[in-house]
Amino acid sequence: MLRRSRLRTVASLALCTLLTPLLHAVSVHGTVKDPAGRPLEGIIVALLQNGTVITSARTGGDGTFELTSSAHGQFNVLAGGIHFRQVLARTFYGGTFDSVNQDLILEPEWVRESMVTTPTGIPQSQGLASNAVSTIEKSAFTNKFDLVDALRQVPGFQVVQSGQRGGETSVYVRGGNADSNKVLLDGAPIEDIGGGFDLSTIPSTGIASVEAYRGPNSVLWGSDAAAGTIAFTTPRGTTTFPSLLYEGDGGGFGTYRNEVQLAGARTRLDYYGAYANLQTGNSLPMDEHHNITEVVNLGYQYSASTSIRLIARNGDVATGQPGTYSFFGMSNDGKQSGQDIFMTGSIDHTFSDTWHGTVRYGLARKRDESQQWYPAGDYIEGNYYGNEVTIRGANGYEATGRALMNYGSVGAHTTDLDSNRDNLYAQTDFSILPHLGGVAGFRYEDERGMENKLAYGRAETVERSNYDYTLALNGDLDHQRILYSFAGGVQKNELYGTQGAPRVGVTYYPVFPGAGAFHGTRLTFNFTNGVKEPSLDDQYGSLYQFLLQNGGGATVQKYGISPIRAEQTRTYDGGVEQNFFNERLLLRATYFHNEFGRQIEYVGANLVPYLLPQLSAAQQQSLEGYLESESAQALTLNSMSYRAQGIESEADYGIGKNIFFRGGYTYLDAQVQRSFSSDAVGPSTNPNIPGVLIGNDSPLVGARPFRRPPHTGFASVSYAHKRFTLLATSAFAGRSDDSTYLGGKDLFGTNTLLLPNRNLDSGYSRLDLGGTYKFSSRMDLYTQLDNVLSQQHLGPIGYPSLPASYRFGVRVALGHPK
Repeated sequence: MLRRSRLRTVASLALCTLLTPLLHAVSVHGTVKDPAGRPLEGIIVALLQNGTVITSARTGGDGTFELTSSAHGQFNVLAGGIHFRQVLARTFYGGTFDSVNQDLILEPEWVRESMVTTPTGIPQSQGLASNAVSTIEKSAFTNKFDLVDALRQVPGFQVVQSGQRGGETSVYVRGGNADSNKVLLDGAPIEDIGGGFDLSTIPSTGIASVEAYRGPNSVLWGSDAAAGTIAFTTPRGTTTFPSLLYEGDGGGFGTYRNEVQLAGARTRLDYYGAYANLQTGNSLPMDEHHNITEVVNLGYQYSASTSIRLIARNGDVATGQPGTYSFFGMSNDGKQSGQDIFMTGSIDHTFSDTWHGTVRYGLARKRDESQQWYPAGDYIEGNYYGNEVTIRGANGYEATGRALMNYGSVGAHTTDLDSNRDNLYAQTDFSILPHLGGVAGFRYEDERGMENKLAYGRAETVERSNYDYTLALNGDLDHQRILYSFAGGVQKNELYGTQGAPRVGVTYYPVFPGAGAFHGTRLTFNFTNGVKEPSLDDQYGSLYQFLLQNGGGATVQKYGISPIRAEQTRTYDGGVEQNFFNERLLLRATYFHNEFGRQIEYVGANLVPYLLPQLSAAQQQSLEGYLESESAQALTLNSMSYRAQGIESEADYGIGKNIFFRGGYTYLDAQVQRSFSSDAVGPSTNPNIPGVLIGNDSPLVGARPFRRPPHTGFASVSYAHKRFTLLATSAFAGRSDDSTYLGGKDLFGTNTLLLPNRNLDSGYSRLDLGGTYKFSSRMDLYTQLDNVLSQQHLGPIGYPSLPASYRFGVRVALGHPK
């Protein structure tokens, strides 16, 4: 009896010894799916700590897996299978007794489909999103200063840079205006009040990837997401040891850059920091440019369910302002400088496998200063004019003369512009049923702006408090062949009141992707509305207010001019995606149709006599002179509408395991339907080009909107070897409509320097080449050749582009695992 009792005691102790690690184990579970959302069976899933596999398992028939370990700290999940690219999930923390959910999406081995957030606000496979969205990975801009050229590699994107490196850069998405895009940094808005954003100010430093979303998405992201959304993401530290990376390069036009990055992770904390300094002289006089950037990303995982993150970015940028050099034959003497501070703080909490919440605070402080040191040009009869030049348009028209550079009444001066925003956003996503989920969100936004133009006696401030509400339902039917999304948003803006924005999206898989020469078909459809709030200049320069203040009530009544309001967009698109050759080749094509209504149009100062006929000639001249003095005030009204339809196409092709090709083409058919310049005032003419009607400040009815060419495209090919990588990218655009904006600005105050709008801007073909050679395990040598064909007309008419340029650099990595 005693012997049996001792045996039971020994057995109990042995069992407890065996079970103790499991009782104090971290459990990691999840589901592995393909980009179409189907569970994958037999996939090998491994749990890694410090780069070492500590346990592994295979997924079951439903794609699920579970991994347990007695260890705690920072982990990664690694998964891979035949015909799928291996994926390493983001680092996460797991503590004793923690149960961590890690769902994974495996991409096909040959083509690339990424996880995206901009369509619904939650991470999902690109194959599940009905919306058109592209991801630009770090490898696409590793050797680049900025992201300008990388954004040219997106279908439906027309990138316009007015000048050389550091020149103002805008993106026209599917024919939308340049200020109709939401710009996000780690989920928080950073665009100016009213949507404008100079993309040349964001260098590649501290950017891990970019999402480029085509189409309105005011439902989720609020006002300004009226044509597209551009979302930047900051890198995170992942290595269990401090990793230090230095890179420096130099090249033509007095260009040099130094960059340092430090990153790592330890127990619950991950960290990333970066500093970069770029200096260049460009090829034009008075066009020096520098960009100094600091980035910090700190994350703390309070538990496996709760994480806290703080991200900050500071940019100090200064660029010369030579202006439209080709119009003057000389540089204007000015400088544009600014400091941009962006900060995001967020708390993420997972209540259960089916319920997650996020609270995010975003801060944006943008301070811009434009300085004119002296009025450049030759002083002639009270004003300053450039040299005599011949202006040639791509349409074959030309004009010779001297263009007005600066008004004599205004000397050296400074203009200050502040755009500040505090944004608080709360979102929860949840599962209602196994095949139905929802997203609900609330946003409060406080916007404050200031504009000082002391040379013109103007100092104005504005503040807006805005609220957004969002609700979306996402689900699937017929074993995930049909995926749908229904969403609605309400924006309550202090300036324009309350606006609604619905959105419907459907994805249908007639044939799921798989093995076969012609296997894998996806169809998509979307319908949505977008809203854009007016900018500070739009609000300050309201034509309605200007006319009422100067006795123009009759003109307001005659033309139905109203207070400044929100711009609106309505769009629908439908697309098809087809896989070929065992998912080695992927083709996409999408038709889109956009209606842009109540668009803000700018009215020239030369229209003052027409708009205020009751004033005396002296009073009219006084007002006109004030408005024309260096654009002291632009007059605005919601008077333009136009439609933009077209087809965007894209091809991804994996050739072997080392070569990847990607290309795209977009056809855009855009036409102005209503314009104040045409409907109320009438077009301009050049006396030397009789019979041709011209829009000086805006396009005429029946014409194309400015700077939106009907034909754009891109192509890239990359080759990856054990010791070196090569990347060639190209972009092209056809001719586009534009204006010289020189109406009334020749020596005699007439329109002889105004050229016809049609095809005024040149088309271009740009080619860039880059390569990296791994000299050792810790050192890379790289080179970058930009604009190899030395195209001089990449930007609008009047702005010469930077010729062919080169850089050579070295990249050194320090740090090692313990």
